[in-house]
Amino acid sequence: MTRTYIKDLKDNFDKEVQIAGWVNIRRDHGKLIFIDLRDRTGMVQMVALPNHKEASEIANKIRPEWVIEVKGKVNKRPEKMVNENELNGELEIEILEIKIISEAQELPFERDTELNLDTYFDYMPLTLRTKEKQAIFKVQSVIVQAFRNFLVSEEFVEVQSPKIIGADAEGGAGVFEVDYFGNKAYLATSPQFYKQIMVGVFERVFMTGNVFRAEKHSTTRHINEYTSLDFEMGFIEDHLDIMKMENKLLQFVVKELKNKCQKEFDLLEAEIPEVVDEIPYMKLKEAQEIIKENFGEDCVGESDLEPQHERWLCEYAKKEFNSDFIFVTHYPTEKRPMYTYEDESDKGFTKSFDLLFRGIEITTGGQRVHKYEDLVKALEKKGLDPEKFSFYLQSFKYGMPTHGGIGMGLERLTAKLLGIKNIKEATLFPREINRIDTLLNK
Repeated sequence: MTRTYIKDLKDNFDKEVQIAGWVNIRRDHGKLIFIDLRDRTGMVQMVALPNHKEASEIANKIRPEWVIEVKGKVNKRPEKMVNENELNGELEIEILEIKIISEAQELPFERDTELNLDTYFDYMPLTLRTKEKQAIFKVQSVIVQAFRNFLVSEEFVEVQSPKIIGADAEGGAGVFEVDYFGNKAYLATSPQFYKQIMVGVFERVFMTGNVFRAEKHSTTRHINEYTSLDFEMGFIEDHLDIMKMENKLLQFVVKELKNKCQKEFDLLEAEIPEVVDEIPYMKLKEAQEIIKENFGEDCVGESDLEPQHERWLCEYAKKEFNSDFIFVTHYPTEKRPMYTYEDESDKGFTKSFDLLFRGIEITTGGQRVHKYEDLVKALEKKGLDPEKFSFYLQSFKYGMPTHGGIGMGLERLTAKLLGIKNIKEATLFPREINRIDTLLNK
């Protein structure tokens, strides 16, 4: 008999079916044994009746998380037992036969127990099985699919970049150093160099992949390995073209989330944002003046925004523009990497931006330096040796168009979309200062 998925049981009333999955819970009611079984498509209630003696005996010893295969009959529930608000709320499976595929050890805690984060992460292979955690990573999966589909529709080419590199895109700060057959190499903090090189090949490229930051943060907004969603495009006028493309991208992502993930957002009591047709933007200097005037803190002249400043600016954008998003542009040259393009009409400041969303920066982007001589000078100005970047510089020796792009943190975006307070909970198997799967100090 061919396996039937749980979501399709409603099409099989009064028929015998074969289903398989994990035992979610088992309940004894006198001589009746009820088992909730889940597979990747949903959950169904089953009942073992005493007249099916062998099946009833097996059902009696089954425990949560056992993996079983069941042959059963799809019956309508008694009218007073129908639950119209849940999948398969109108039916139940009369168990005819049970086959145990694998047993599970006794669970370390009750299924619905509220766990501290360390316990949650220690048991992630188990705790990820709850419907709430599944919802987080279903949403994350759709974000990546939408990112990819949108950029392909805009004639970007997907490429993959190496994660072991010879020189760091950010100038060597906060990198993991690795031994590479006796030579010094690093884990990539960004695919930046390879994105730019590939603009010289395809004009428009994108990639999704992990990047690594050796920064000793212990906060709710930082992890040491995260997924970066990147695109880079050539023949732009300036950074505004990049911002417009990201604006369209986010509108597409949100549309896909509404179409495919509304039930996940409802389950997590989260609200899918609207993305306005033109996300508001302002220069850093303007943003600092707004903070001073509206929130009473004088940060004018500082080279960056503090986390509280980002939260205030998002409050301001929501109030003044009814937008959950706001671009802040023109960060100082000393605050941005050497490849960032300086604004000719605003010396000392770059044609770069951060995108803030619900109180946090989720994207960094901007226009890049495209002329070889200018890039060499920018490297030297940062105190970097151009010889160490010779591989990267080749593209610029042989002709590069004006170009720019973004890098967006997938886990941060997921967390803010779903109202998750700690980015680690929006990260599959988080790497942070105290943990690589298990705590490092154990």
